[in-house]
Amino acid sequence: MAESAAPAGMWTPGQARGLLAIGAHRYLLALLVRKELRVRYQASVLGLAWSYVKPGVQFLVFYFVMGSFLGLSRAISPFAVYLFSGMIAINLATEILGNATRSIVYNAPLVNKIFLPRQLFPVSSVFVALVHFAPQVVILVLGALASGWLPDLVGLAAFVVGVVIVLALSLGLGLLFAAVNVAYRDIENVVDLVLMVAVWFSPVLYAWTFVRDALVHHPWLVQLYLANPLTAAVELFHRAFWWGAATETDRVSGVVDHLWAHAGLALALSALALVVGDRVFRRLSRTFAQEL
Repeated sequence: MAESAAPAGMWTPGQARGLLAIGAHRYLLALLVRKELRVRYQASVLGLAWSYVKPGVQFLVFYFVMGSFLGLSRAISPFAVYLFSGMIAINLATEILGNATRSIVYNAPLVNKIFLPRQLFPVSSVFVALVHFAPQVVILVLGALASGWLPDLVGLAAFVVGVVIVLALSLGLGLLFAAVNVAYRDIENVVDLVLMVAVWFSPVLYAWTFVRDALVHHPWLVQLYLANPLTAAVELFHRAFWWGAATETDRVSGVVDHLWAHAGLALALSALALVVGDRVFRRLSRTFAQEL
C-alpha cells in the first residue's frame, strides 16, 4: 500500500527538512541561543561586556602595529574607522564559522537524546554572533560620526549587503564543516587555522591596492583575491562607514574598483555555499547519533 502524503503544513516525523524547518522551531532556537550565551558567560565577572573588551584589545594591537609602527595611518585616513569596520566584518564571519563547526559535537547529548532539526545548532551560532556584533556596530557608528562620517543610502545598502554575504557564507561553510566534523574531528583544527589567517586575506589591515601593486605581474592572483566573498564584504563595510569620512584621495585607493560587481559575485558564491552546506548537512545528519 502506497504511503499517503502528509496533510498540508505537516511533514513526516523525524524527517530532516534542512533550513526550511528553522522557522517552525523559533522557540527552540531562542532557547538554544539563551543557553549558549548563559554557558559562555557563566561565572564571568564581565559577562556580555567581553563583546566590547575583546575587539577593543584586538583593535588597539592592530592599530598601533599597523597604523603607528608601519605608518598605515598616514596612508589611509581615518585609519581607525577603516580598521575597525573591516575587523567587525571578519570577526562576525570567524565567530559564526568557528562556533558552527563545533556546534554538533558540543551539543552531542541533545543530538543523541531527542530529535530536533540539527540545523538549529549551527543557526544558533549565527544569532549568538549577532548579539556580539550589535554593540561593535554601535561603537563603529559613534567612532565614524566623530571622524566626520555622514551616512547615506548607498552606504546603508552596502552595510546590509555586506552582512548578508557574511551570514550566508559563514553559515553555509559552518553547516558543511559541522557535518564533516562529527566523523573527522580534525576539521575543527583545520578551521581554526583558516580563521587564524582570515584577517590577512581580506583588506582589513591594509588597502586592497597593496595587493594589486604587489601582484602587478600576476593579475589572475589579484582577481582570485577579489573573488573572495569576504574581500567584498569588508569593502562593503568600508563603503558604509569609512567612505563618508575619507578624503577624495583616500577613497580612490581605499575601496575596490567596481565594488557592486564584486558584491554581486560574492552574493552568488555565498548563496551557493549556503545551498551546498545545507544539502551536505542534511545528508550526513542521518548518522550523527551513531557517530557521536
